[in-house]
Amino acid sequence: MKKFITLISLILFFACKNDSQQASIVVPEPKIINEFGFTLNNYKVINDTIKSGEIFSDILLKNHIEYAKILEIVNTVRDTFNVRTMKAGKPYTILAKKDSTEQAQVFIYQHSQVNYTVIDFRDSIPVAHNKSKPIRTETKTASGVITSNLSNAMDEQGLNLYLAYDLSDIYAWTIDFFRLQKNDKFKIIYEQHYINDTIPVGIGKIKGAYFEHVGKPFYAFKFTTDSIKNISDYYDFEANNLRRQFLKAPLEFKRITSRFNLNRRIAFYGNRVRPHKGTDFAGPVGTPIMSTANGTVVESQYKGGNGNYVKVKHNGTYTTQYLHMSKRAVKVGQYVKQGDVIGYVGMTGNTSGPHVCYRFWKNGVQVDPLKEKLPTSEPLKTALKPTYFKHIEPLKKILDSLKYPKITEKPSTEQEDLNT
Repeated sequence: MKKFITLISLILFFACKNDSQQASIVVPEPKIINEFGFTLNNYKVINDTIKSGEIFSDILLKNHIEYAKILEIVNTVRDTFNVRTMKAGKPYTILAKKDSTEQAQVFIYQHSQVNYTVIDFRDSIPVAHNKSKPIRTETKTASGVITSNLSNAMDEQGLNLYLAYDLSDIYAWTIDFFRLQKNDKFKIIYEQHYINDTIPVGIGKIKGAYFEHVGKPFYAFKFTTDSIKNISDYYDFEANNLRRQFLKAPLEFKRITSRFNLNRRIAFYGNRVRPHKGTDFAGPVGTPIMSTANGTVVESQYKGGNGNYVKVKHNGTYTTQYLHMSKRAVKVGQYVKQGDVIGYVGMTGNTSGPHVCYRFWKNGVQVDPLKEKLPTSEPLKTALKPTYFKHIEPLKKILDSLKYPKITEKPSTEQEDLNT
């Protein structure tokens, strides 16, 4: 009997102890989640993407909004957001009531990782706002060695390929990116944009760059010459403007298939000399063709072997022409700026493959644009040079201190032409 009482006492003791431990457990408060300007904890959150053929009314109908209300929403917010512009594959978020109706209260359409539109119909009058997520910008550095081409060198370092485009634009007249050499090198200081602190959403400006081409160094530094008008450009270590009056190519990152050659012989014509007074840049049909400088369109038509072509007069000295377009994008008399799209790569006229034949006139005579020493753009004003040199000093120190990554393959002793 005494043993039985002791056993009961022990059971009661541990039972009470467990109850005491359970009573002391504190349930943590739920984490408050704020996004798009709302506290998501207050809603049933539905994340989805626009399906092919799906329209705005389809989405709201299945989230318990009547058609009459949908029509009111569409008509009220159309000046801020036209629901017909929604594209399949784009993500959206529905904030719905947490009660049994689960009725939608807010629709959020995400144009990109940064930009979104909020359509709020909680009140009697729907409202829409176009917004952007806060962006954090971080300055980063990178370097690379060319072993095959610039894009691959960027990719090997896990870099955004837009850096390759930006770098080629900065050095468009200083370096011929269609003839890079193996073991050319680059270093860059650039801006990386993030949302939510950790998600990369694009590249900002390149603050400074160094490119070593065939053993020759080229520095580039971005400098603002007019802060009020936000005018800036790239200059070298001696404050010379890197941009020239013309771009070297009307296409981005496309290979040259035929160069300017007055003594070219063609087997198809019995190996006779047929001068080629242009430079052919190959690219897929539909690739945008850019005007290589500011000017006025003097011809835009279809004609014989030229096919669809555009001719731009830049000044009393220089004129350029762009042949074999699939489609022209400008009209005679139209003023175009450097980099404006004037047409698209095609195969019209006499051509065996998709490309643009780029022709260049100087004082009425066709010349090879890649061999012309063209004038530089607006030089840096003397009064700004002390500020400029002070600005680039820390950037140059960073560039000079950067190390190149090790390359795995054995460097070739022969130089070879490399296309970017």
